[in-house]
Amino acid sequence: MSAFATDAAIGIDPYGFARTHLSEPARLALRRLRETLERDIQPLLTEAWETATMPEDVLDALVPLGLMEPEGVDAAEARSSMFSGFRTYLLARTDVSVATMYNAQSGLFRAAVALGGSPTQVTDLEPRIRSFELKGVFALTEPDHGSDIAGGLATTARRDGARWVIDGAKRWIGGAVTADVLAVFARDVDDRQVKAFLVPRGAEGVTLQNITGKVALRPMQNAQITLDGVRVAESARLQKVNGWRDVAAILRTMRSDVAWIAAGLQAGAVEAAVRYVREREQFGRPVAAFQLVQDKLARMLGNLTASLGMAVQLSARQDAGDVHDENSALAKMQTALLARQTVALAREVCGGNGILLDNDVARFFADAEAVYSYEGTHEINALIVGRAMTGSSAFV
Repeated sequence: MSAFATDAAIGIDPYGFARTHLSEPARLALRRLRETLERDIQPLLTEAWETATMPEDVLDALVPLGLMEPEGVDAAEARSSMFSGFRTYLLARTDVSVATMYNAQSGLFRAAVALGGSPTQVTDLEPRIRSFELKGVFALTEPDHGSDIAGGLATTARRDGARWVIDGAKRWIGGAVTADVLAVFARDVDDRQVKAFLVPRGAEGVTLQNITGKVALRPMQNAQITLDGVRVAESARLQKVNGWRDVAAILRTMRSDVAWIAAGLQAGAVEAAVRYVREREQFGRPVAAFQLVQDKLARMLGNLTASLGMAVQLSARQDAGDVHDENSALAKMQTALLARQTVALAREVCGGNGILLDNDVARFFADAEAVYSYEGTHEINALIVGRAMTGSSAFV
């Protein structure tokens, strides 16, 4: 990419979003992240995809960076949606599985504790989450309930004296097989309200099975979790989760992460496509010199820039305290839709070689399909937006 379109911290940024919305210390922290990703993690990804495994070296490279509380960055900015968004963007620019793995800890699990835990729980757990001393995941989705999880959640929790007994199953839980605890959401059989419990992965009655055969997010280890009479103490219950409204508040703050992922994967696809067409020659000249190829590249850059702008503005509003379901739903819906278009064009300009992992585009092409559906499908997000526009709910 030419100099006008790039930023030292995040790469492609033709409208200068990073420089406008981040402090210099924050941009320096992101530049360190970018260098680590390109030097230590990018070379691992082809084999990770071939073998459908997440190398331990990935987390080993990321944890020392202290990305949830970077050295030199103001604490408020480090906790902001804007900084975490750009961090997610860079991770997804490298690989969506890498971003999803890191965000399983820094996003949903951290938010579950921060928003759902008592002051004592937050004080105890937050430093351990930031350092990865305690690794956890957010276990909400079930085998038979995804889009309808609010009303359909079937996992149950029954109070038995000083303990709770949990029965049910969860599915698509990324990072569960290496987590220390699972933040399990279950319906209290007495009051029918949703509650949350920090369940040790090794607790009696917990069984985990990796989901295999995936064509997207291959390095990310997603699991099906079975909970059969699992017993945990009342102290393991997140004290501020006492109904679906509390769960929705956690999810509301996290949906912006997916918009940033959708933008980041487009950046990775665009950069990979540009590298390829500059190097590849046909008919005696670089493919990059053909008009039809440049038209596609320009459309890809337009989609990416629009997605990045939408994610930036969403995070700015969230950091200002203006948090609404329809705003995050709109951003997730549109950026994921544009991501699908961008990766298809990237695959096209690389021709047949676009399906090879060595050219990077194939990873983003496959992962865009997962991003299009997770954290709320296109249709569910559209209905959230439509409800806000019309005042009428079309959910059934």
